[in-house]
Amino acid sequence: MKKWYLSVVSLFVVLMTVAQSDTSSPYKKFPTVPPFTLLQADSTKFTKDQLKKGPVLLMFFSPGCDHCQHQMEDIMKKIEDFKHTQLVLATYEKFEDMLEFIKYFELERHPNIRIGRDEKFFLPPFFNIKSLPYLAAYNKKGDLVDTWQGNVPVDTLIKALQ
Repeated sequence: MKKWYLSVVSLFVVLMTVAQSDTSSPYKKFPTVPPFTLLQADSTKFTKDQLKKGPVLLMFFSPGCDHCQHQMEDIMKKIEDFKHTQLVLATYEKFEDMLEFIKYFELERHPNIRIGRDEKFFLPPFFNIKSLPYLAAYNKKGDLVDTWQGNVPVDTLIKALQ
């Protein structure tokens, strides 16, 4: 009887360990650019399939978030260093707030920046986002290099995208 009990307990422990190890965020299981769909300011959709070849910096943000605004200000100061990188900015906030963010930072002047609303709320659970801004850097092959929650020095981003 003791052997049977120990076998059942051992099996239970193994199953719990496997179940717990399987709870990692999807981005860790699928470390490539996720299949996002964003609604852009002109009401067209922008998807992963429309990305050009090259490195990608994905930023999930809130237009009213001070940290997000500071991160964008820092990026814009060194925007020339991102000329070969596609910047994809995604938000779930109101469309009007996104439009104000675009206008304030004059993002429409930069063809390598795409910004849109994640209407299906796909990215936050995919990345297990807990704080903003959230940034994910992908190399020119589309493989994940690194992720960050909260503000990141721009030089760190530039180095990760090289």
